[in-house]
Amino acid sequence: MKGNPLNREEIRHLIVDGSPPLIADYVDLEAQLQPNGFDLTARAAARFVAPGQLGASDADRVLAGAAPLEFGADGWLTLPPGAYLITFNEAVNLPRDLMALGRPRSSLLRCGVSLHTAVWDAGYRGRSQSLLAVHHPAGFRLQRNARAAQLAFFRLSTPPGRGYAGRYQGEGL
Repeated sequence: MKGNPLNREEIRHLIVDGSPPLIADYVDLEAQLQPNGFDLTARAAARFVAPGQLGASDADRVLAGAAPLEFGADGWLTLPPGAYLITFNEAVNLPRDLMALGRPRSSLLRCGVSLHTAVWDAGYRGRSQSLLAVHHPAGFRLQRNARAAQLAFFRLSTPPGRGYAGRYQGEGL
């Protein structure tokens, strides 16, 4: 039915049989498939080191500078309170009749950590990034490949005439 969220079986079909697959470069398909979405895993994290800006035109948009953080030999990263840019392992390939919304895994919230995302527009392809905010005064530990966000996919009742064509198309691929 159009306009409803996709379930696990529909998402699996679009990953396994889709061309291109809805999600590529996943870590563990069975663990990441959820009843109502798909979990994205942590590939990298960076700390913000320079301000960004958002102007009225695209020409006046400048992304904040970020410096990569290194996971330890044990695969863990300790993050003090603050804002971080997280990059996901998975490449998302949305057809023009699907959009997605990302939400934090509830375990993050229970640790005093929030994950802020934007809309994944119909037609978007790329390896996305999100804002990870550590609010807990004692900080937070993040393991490489940990499931951090869940994407919920929605079939559009009418696909747009043109899919996403912004500056982030193909990012991280």
